This record gives sequence, C-alpha cells and structure tokens, in this order.
Amino acid sequence: MVSSIAASLGFGSGIDMKKLVEDLSAASRDPKVARIASLNQQNQARISALAQARSNLDGFADSLSQMVSDGTLRSTPTVSDQSILGATSRAGLSADSFAATVVVNQLARAQTNYSGVVASRTDAIGTGTMTLTVGGVATTITVGAGNNSLDGLANSINASGAGVTASIIADEGGHRLILKGPTGAANAFTLTADSDADPALAAFATGGGMTQGQSAANAEFTIDGIAFSRVSNIVDDVVPGMSLTLKKAAPGQPVDIGANRPLDMIKQTVGDFVAVYNQLKKSVLAASGMAGPTASLRELERELATLVGQVVTSHPTINKLSDIGVSTTKDGLLAVDEAKLAKALETDAGAVEALFNPRRDGGRTEATDPGIAFALDAIRDRAVGNNGVIDRVSKSLAARKDNLLGQLETVEMRESAYRARLEKQYGSLDAKLAAFKATQTYLEQQIKMWTNSRND
Repeated sequence: MVSSIAASLGFGSGIDMKKLVEDLSAASRDPKVARIASLNQQNQARISALAQARSNLDGFADSLSQMVSDGTLRSTPTVSDQSILGATSRAGLSADSFAATVVVNQLARAQTNYSGVVASRTDAIGTGTMTLTVGGVATTITVGAGNNSLDGLANSINASGAGVTASIIADEGGHRLILKGPTGAANAFTLTADSDADPALAAFATGGGMTQGQSAANAEFTIDGIAFSRVSNIVDDVVPGMSLTLKKAAPGQPVDIGANRPLDMIKQTVGDFVAVYNQLKKSVLAASGMAGPTASLRELERELATLVGQVVTSHPTINKLSDIGVSTTKDGLLAVDEAKLAKALETDAGAVEALFNPRRDGGRTEATDPGIAFALDAIRDRAVGNNGVIDRVSKSLAARKDNLLGQLETVEMRESAYRARLEKQYGSLDAKLAAFKATQTYLEQQIKMWTNSRND
C-alpha cells in the first residue's frame, strides 16, 4: 500500500509530493548522519594515530632487542688460527679485558660400535630383550615378532630415548648396524643381550659381536696454561661472553683469542637510537594531542622521557644515556652531543657498549644491568599489556567506533520510518486534493452550463 501511494505521489493534485517527501526526509536525516560521520572520522583519525604510535613503539623496541640478541653491538672475538678453534660472542664479552692463549690437546669424541655384515636388513635376527646402558642409566630394548630384524632393532634403539643413535649402512655382502653415543667420556655405552634372549642377539652386543670404532672421550684443552675438560667440543662456560668451538686437536700449537669492539657500530647505534626515538616521540605526541581517549597517551610520553636519565647498568660513572651525550631538547626530542659521546668512548668504551650490550656474569643480571633495550621493552610491555595505556585507549576507541555504528543504524531506522509516515500522510493529502480538484472541475462545468443556458 505504501509503495503504491509513494509511486503515485503528485499525480492527483499536480503538486510534486515525491520531491516534497524527499526534501523533508533529507532535512531530517542528513544533519544527523553528517554529525555521526564527522564523529566517526575523528575517531578513525585517533585509531590511525594510535596504530602508528604503537607500530613505532613495537618497531623501536624489537629492532633494538634484535641488535642486542644477534650480536651486532657486541665485541667480536678474534682467533689467530681458525682451523683449530672458532669463537662467537655472547652477552657479556668485554673486549678491553679479555685476551688468552688456548691449546687444544684432544677433541671430545663419541663412542661408536659396528656389527658384522648381515645379509638382509629385514631378515630375522632373533628375539628377546637387550640392555642399553648409557652413563650408568640402563634402558631395555625389546626385539619381538613385530620388529625381529636389523631395521626393527635400530628403530627400537632410536625410539628408546637413551641417547644412542642407531643407523644401518650398506656394506659389501649386506648391511651393518652402527651405534653412536653422545660425546664425552661419561657417555660411554654398552649393549648386552639378556639371559632370556636368543643367542643370535649376542651378535649385536658391544662386548660380543660388535666392534668398537672409537671410544668416548672428553675434550681436553688449556686456556693460559689452565687445564679444562668438557664433554662437548662446543664450550660456553669457560670464557665470559664467548662460545668456543674446538675444531682440531693440535697439542703444542697455541691459539691466541681476543676481541675487537665495534666502535663505529656503537656510534651509529647511538645516532640511530636518537633518530628512531624522535620518530616514535612525534607519533605519540600526534596521538596524545588529539581530544578524547588518546590524550591519556601522555602517560607513555612521560615514561619515554625517563629513558635518558634511567640508570641501566651498574657502572659507577657511565650508566645512562645522558652520560654519553644524549639529552632532551625543549620540545621533548633527543639530541646527541658528539663531543661528549667521543669522550665517553675514549674514557671507557666498554661502559658505553654495556648500555646497549649489558654484561651478564655472576654479579650483573637483568636486575642490576638491564641495558637500554630491556628498559625500552619494559615500557612497551607495560603500555600494550592488559590495562596498559595503549591497551586502554585502543579498547576505548573500539567501543566508540561500535557505539557510532549503533547510532547510525538507529538513525537510519528512525528516518526510514519517518519517511514512510510522510509518504503515507502526503499520499492521503494528494488523494484528497485530487478529489477536491475533481469537484472543482465539476462545479465549474456546471456553472458554465447554467450560465450558457440562461444566456440562451
């Protein structure tokens, strides 16, 4: 009914009722929709500004942490003979306090044993239980009807978790079972056939049918004449901040190790830190300068401002960014005093490095020497964590967005109903005007007829 009335608006009275309804509807709807659209645009601008600020904060924290973790800012080990010894840096390496001479007398070895040749890796080898003992820990290996073969025995050993690796290699006339244990003398192993096993399984016992290829042994080396023994050829616990890889036994051949500090990289990092900080600061300022929920980001501004003066190492004189020439300008951004940075590097380059690459030893931990990257991570984590400032603002803006969408839906629903009422009202008016017009026409015709008849 409404659609038919709407379709015929204006046809009876001659008045453009359809245009009238459209104009009245638009006059009611458009200001309301425009207001909501404006509010939504403002809210979206805040959301975009917050997203940019968070992205810059995440990028800043992650890139600085990555530089620390991948060793970009660490002192670099030097080795006089890379064929004998390799070295990589870890947190805590101090270039200005470390130099040593290493002699590698023996490499760590793993015990190996190999069996005699077996014609087929799938033929039966006997059933029963065997005992695999590694470092004094015994594990039972069962060979039954389902794994009665060289393949089955190898798979059972590998699945036992004992630490011994079993493999099968092709050899002239068939295949051999190869066993290899972990490196280190303490990881020597035995494989024995138990008393209830088929006699044929004795062919795969280390003290019977298998031949030892090499015995297990520790790495033996000296550092500045002090003897060390380790179960592995990778040694992480002797030189602070340095991991050694023993490559070749070379008794009597000294290898000098030391470290170089990446001074140019440290200088560049200080400059990069200031540049990226300023970019982050500007994005936070832009977001916090807006009216509404983003204004609370000033809490994050204040936290970032504390980075310059925050003590991040236990060094007595160079323990914060301000000690190396980083300062805050009147507009809240950072600047570098190159002369003061150069002086700090000249005075104690290790202390400057430690601001970004903090030491980790018995007396220096994340609590005493967090470093600037850890301090920045802590600010980021508080901001984006549950009920942190960015988390709160983000939730507030999301709720505002949903609220505006709800308001728009309500307006559209009400305005649609209002338009329908107008169409019905003006449709009825149009019909009445059409009837009045028809009556008027009829009366005019009658009066004309009466007038003509009188004249006649």
